[in-house]
Amino acid sequence: MSAGGLSPYRGPMTTDARERAVDKIARLAGEPKDLASFWRECTEVVGTVVPHYWTPCWYTLDPASLLITSHFHEGLAEFPAEWLAREYYDDDVNRIADIAVSSTGISTLHEATAGDPSSSPRWHANMTMGGDQEMIGRLRTPSGVVWGMLGLYRETGRAMFDVVDKQFVQAVAPHLAEGARRALLVGEATDPDGTDGPGLVILSDRWEIQSATPGVERWLAQLPDSDSDRVGGRLPSAVLSVAGRALRAAENPDEPSGIAVSRVLARNGVWVVLHGACLVDQGARRIAVIVEPAHPARIFPLLMSAYRLTERERDVTRLVLQGASTAQIAQELVVSPHTVQQHLKSVFDKTGVHSRRDLVGKIFFAHYEPRFRDNERRVADHKPMRGGPAMR
Repeated sequence: MSAGGLSPYRGPMTTDARERAVDKIARLAGEPKDLASFWRECTEVVGTVVPHYWTPCWYTLDPASLLITSHFHEGLAEFPAEWLAREYYDDDVNRIADIAVSSTGISTLHEATAGDPSSSPRWHANMTMGGDQEMIGRLRTPSGVVWGMLGLYRETGRAMFDVVDKQFVQAVAPHLAEGARRALLVGEATDPDGTDGPGLVILSDRWEIQSATPGVERWLAQLPDSDSDRVGGRLPSAVLSVAGRALRAAENPDEPSGIAVSRVLARNGVWVVLHGACLVDQGARRIAVIVEPAHPARIFPLLMSAYRLTERERDVTRLVLQGASTAQIAQELVVSPHTVQQHLKSVFDKTGVHSRRDLVGKIFFAHYEPRFRDNERRVADHKPMRGGPAMR
């Protein structure tokens, strides 16, 4: 696919070819790499199945708030500021926030406008970039966690995105979500922001450490039965277990990504999560194990410290950010709708806004837009992207 034109439209694709493409993306999702590299490799695969204009728009979202944390579009160094404002302030269709919580997790602009896309400001903005059609799909893991979105476009006069295109995006979406999550972890491990970031260790198929990121020894030493602080000490059983499961999964054709996950209580009382993935390098198998703290989402302490929200006000705000109605919030928190409205009034007073839309916009532009822009700079500087809000 060329960077400045339409990917070639091929003849009908067989079911086997689509399944092979799904399996390839699943394998890519299991490999520890930076997010930009992951998106680039997936772009090549998606283009063979769903022809599209120019190149996809890849987004990451903070699962706790469903607010955008990054955008990757090869050839577009800076996302237009007015597009971000339109996403969070305009009353339009096919918005990322709406599709992220929809029942299907996928939508086309032509469908959302009942065949009249010119009625949407979004369509007019897309047309300035050459995209007549737009299809946006949610990237959600099998466990239900949303990590990103995928936007695909087509020129005027091209065939409409159809049910087969949508089915393919829905089939690869869980793998893309897992891959995005893993790539963000790898980025944090290889270029940490602080002392509590994740660690990465690469093992040979003989369980020998071949490489490790700085600080991973601290994580290994905290795992049960670890004696890794001694020279030649054995690796913790939790690491060996998740590595072995990843190796076995890689040998199972029904598990093309070869991924294993484990949750362990560390010696210091902190729960940690281990992610194991099998790699194949010049015929030799290696296993990557990522160790991360199972800490709560970063949006929670941010909301409480920046705006002095109570715990219940924080929960209400989180659900508002995710697009929940008053009735849905009341059901989720097991309180009355009146109580929800009282909490919302307090949240509005503390944050200085007057509506739900203003609340979402304020939190995005105060805490997520800085992360969004920093990620653009990081890609340009060949540094790994970050997830979550900017902590200031």
